[in-house]
Amino acid sequence: MTDWHPTTVAAVLPATEDLTELILDIGGTPLVGTHRTPGQYVRLALPEVGESPFAIASPPEPFGTRWEFLLKGGSALADTLMRLQPGAQVHSKRPEGRGFPLVQARGGNLLLFATGSGISPIRSVIESVRAERSAYGRVMLYFGARTPQAFAYEDELHHWESAGIRVVRTVSQPGASGWQGLTGYVQAHLGEVQVEDTLAFVCGQSGMVQEVIDALRARGLPREAIHLNY
Repeated sequence: MTDWHPTTVAAVLPATEDLTELILDIGGTPLVGTHRTPGQYVRLALPEVGESPFAIASPPEPFGTRWEFLLKGGSALADTLMRLQPGAQVHSKRPEGRGFPLVQARGGNLLLFATGSGISPIRSVIESVRAERSAYGRVMLYFGARTPQAFAYEDELHHWESAGIRVVRTVSQPGASGWQGLTGYVQAHLGEVQVEDTLAFVCGQSGMVQEVIDALRARGLPREAIHLNY
């Protein structure tokens, strides 16, 4: 059996000024039910263009038939995927990677950190938490973007907050946008956050990830309680 399976583009939608949402239909393929852990990624490929890993933004569903992704242009494959029309075929592999150990967070608190397109695997965590919100304690998302227009899933934020997930947004380059919220980087806005009985999931550029880790450890959170999805 080949490792690659044909999947169908269900939709290609603008997500932000520089991010695009890709939705693939995996119905009728052996891929149904193979996404088991939030934060996993899959390899997508197009003939004559190449292959690359992309984090799954949708939550694991045993019988789900759609995978959602957040694409950032800049590579030949991502740029081509962003131009596809519904009905086009994309070759996909089974999910890979350890993902985030959400099961370990049950009964405790959860701190989530994402910048830019790094919200993609964190969204998978959030949607999984929303499905069983009472299984978790305090949940906070620290979400950073370059500009106010660069926040993906902005139309979903009120659903997350209605589920008791506190969202802290910050913009690193507000310019003349009139942004009235927080500015700077996510790691600068931890304040007096409590870290007892807490796990942290982090996704973003390497510099941001390391600074978040350093800031959390300085507050007493053990390194083994801080998780990346790869």
